[in-house]
Amino acid sequence: MDEKSVQLPDLEAATPQERVQWAADIFGDELIMTTSFGTHSAVMLHLVTSVIPDIPVVFIDTGYLFPETYRFAVELMEKLNLNLKKYRAHISAAEQEALHGRLWEKGHEGLKQYNLMNKVEPMDRAVQELGAKAWLAGLRRSQGETRASRKVVESQNKMTKIYPILDLSAREMHEYIETNGLSFHPLWDLGYVSLGDWHSTSKLEAGMSESDTRFGGASRECGLHEPSSDVDFQI
Repeated sequence: MDEKSVQLPDLEAATPQERVQWAADIFGDELIMTTSFGTHSAVMLHLVTSVIPDIPVVFIDTGYLFPETYRFAVELMEKLNLNLKKYRAHISAAEQEALHGRLWEKGHEGLKQYNLMNKVEPMDRAVQELGAKAWLAGLRRSQGETRASRKVVESQNKMTKIYPILDLSAREMHEYIETNGLSFHPLWDLGYVSLGDWHSTSKLEAGMSESDTRFGGASRECGLHEPSSDVDFQI
């Protein structure tokens, strides 16, 4: 295909389904999506696979997820017939602790090393092995300050990222789950509004924001969704 600049449609005004369809039309088999099997992950998984049934679904498994998360992953994988692609760090959680200790307890630099090893490197490997040029992710503006000003389409490290549900409210997410007969993560009813590794996730308590429940409020992002630039790509 000859290189040509792509004129973005008004994706801010589009529906989540229209955003997914646009991404499918533009990127075809070079499009992937990610999931953490978190509190509302069923929404993105159902939404995207309703449009692109066989899309590769990348799941970064740190080895430190809640037991309920692993069971929830199996439930959704079977219910939605997901084309799941699981990626992990090159060394196990046990080996990491033997060699480096509990990195998440070693301040900013330790946490940064932990995220690079367990999340960023496996994701980079997934992108390379799957030949991906674009990535559908389930970020929402209401999840915290680092996401409040995001655009529906952005560029990050030469990867085009599309956020189909970026502007959905918590109420709209709940309505989608109930309307489509989907499940909440089993820890939702116990007060967990945002889920990651067990050692860096806490329940939502009085006076806390959703961002405060991750990494003790020190950071909302784990390295996979750092601030991006407006999309600037060609095909």
